[in-house]
Amino acid sequence: MKLLSLLQKTSGTSFIGAVFAGLVSGISSTGLIALINHAIANRSSTNALVGMSYIAMCVFLIVSMALSQLLLARLVQGITFKLRLQLTNQILTCPLRHLEELGAAKLLAALTEDVEAVSNASFQVANLCIAVAMFIACMFYMMWQSLPLFGIAVVITIVGISSHRVLTNKATYFLKLARSGQNELFAHFRTAIEGVKELKLHTARRQAFLTQELENSANSVKNYKNTATDIFAIASSWGFLFLFGPLGILVFVAPNFINLSTSVLSGYALILIFTFTMPLRVLLNTLPEISKADIALENIQSLGLSLASQNQEITNKLSNSDASKFSDTGINIELENVVHTYGSERDATLFHLGPMNLSFSPGELIFIVGGNGSGKSTLVKLITGLYIPESGAIYIDGKLVTDKNREWYRQHFSVVFYDFYLFERLLGIEHPDIETQATKYLEQLQLNHKVFLKDGRLSTTALSQGQRKRLALLTAYLEDRSIYVFDEWASDQDPVFRELFYTQLLPALKNRGKTVIAISHDDHYFYIADRIIKLDYGQVEYNKRNH
Repeated sequence: MKLLSLLQKTSGTSFIGAVFAGLVSGISSTGLIALINHAIANRSSTNALVGMSYIAMCVFLIVSMALSQLLLARLVQGITFKLRLQLTNQILTCPLRHLEELGAAKLLAALTEDVEAVSNASFQVANLCIAVAMFIACMFYMMWQSLPLFGIAVVITIVGISSHRVLTNKATYFLKLARSGQNELFAHFRTAIEGVKELKLHTARRQAFLTQELENSANSVKNYKNTATDIFAIASSWGFLFLFGPLGILVFVAPNFINLSTSVLSGYALILIFTFTMPLRVLLNTLPEISKADIALENIQSLGLSLASQNQEITNKLSNSDASKFSDTGINIELENVVHTYGSERDATLFHLGPMNLSFSPGELIFIVGGNGSGKSTLVKLITGLYIPESGAIYIDGKLVTDKNREWYRQHFSVVFYDFYLFERLLGIEHPDIETQATKYLEQLQLNHKVFLKDGRLSTTALSQGQRKRLALLTAYLEDRSIYVFDEWASDQDPVFRELFYTQLLPALKNRGKTVIAISHDDHYFYIADRIIKLDYGQVEYNKRNH
């Protein structure tokens, strides 16, 4: 089982300790049954030693069961913590293009649904260990009582386990189908949350989304899970074979062929009933959870391998002193025959960007213009190192950008994307006078009456989209990198602040020696740019100086 392997690899000592405690607990439980059977069969000879043994067994059972649960609980929390951190780190270090192809729904399902399934099943391992130990101890006890009856019990057990395995394999198949459908279901949940305004404004669209998209996906997942649950229920009921098969043979058949005492018959009956009501029932109920966990681990591991296989970059942690170096001006960027392609050969159409031969110098203000779909945002992602070109080369101050230094290369950029994300805390930005600087910029951005900075956290981000973009600009200012990139930044601003952005903010960055690249449709302000690069369906239509 993948789950048991994961537990052992995560913390072998804790896992072995939990398993050992579970085994002690199982053996103690069987020992109690043996003592009870001995006391019933030998009432006249029962003495204080038997009573003391019973109390000792009870103590062993309570302590070992609690210890097993405690060790596993800590181990499970460690696994959950490790899996989520590891997956998140792989996501953050994976190339952006591959993440876009995977989709957010698949990533979210792995971080939530799959990790939770592993966590839930891991808690059952202690019960599994106890049940296995009980079952094995019971089998030994039956062998000690009567070897012929033990042989019959073994044959019935083998038949029952084999048939149960066939059923659980079928149920696991449907669980895999249900888990595959979870990705599509998560995508619809995102649509419901992110598209709630549009869905509220269009009743027909909302109803179509609910009935044709969400309901169909949810119904498929429900049906697969119901089928799996039904099969597991049948498999669990089939487990009655373990009880009534041996009991029937014991009561109706065995006495005709084997000379059995009443004490042996009662002992066998007691141990069979106990075996079914405790260890076997636990085993049958735990297997579905274990199956779900194994499927979840397969998804996590395949996703992890997918992310890891795409990540060829060498990432290193940067100290605050290292981070401050990226504010140096005087950085030159060159793109030499850079080509990037959207899609694959299986797609009906492919979008090619390039070959691009462009350069960007310090103290230069460049506008990238062009129609929708011309490749402007893609070019920005190539320039900033978020996309890796299929061919061609990018140089920074004459140094080739490769997988070994691409992480370092990206640190020279401060970018406000069109679909930007606004962090409530100024993570990774540490200056002694950061609050003073932030206050100055907030005044310049005309936000000081709504937002203030305290302990590195913005007082609020619940603002209009234009004001949120100004806060994103605040973050970029405080990063103080060599190259600034703005993707349609002014599109959500009012006319007054739009003019302020083009006529004051951008020239101020340029005068500080920064390289400033802005995607823009505001032809009214094109005269401000030193150079204009126009794209048309992935090709540079012109790249000319403006003065």
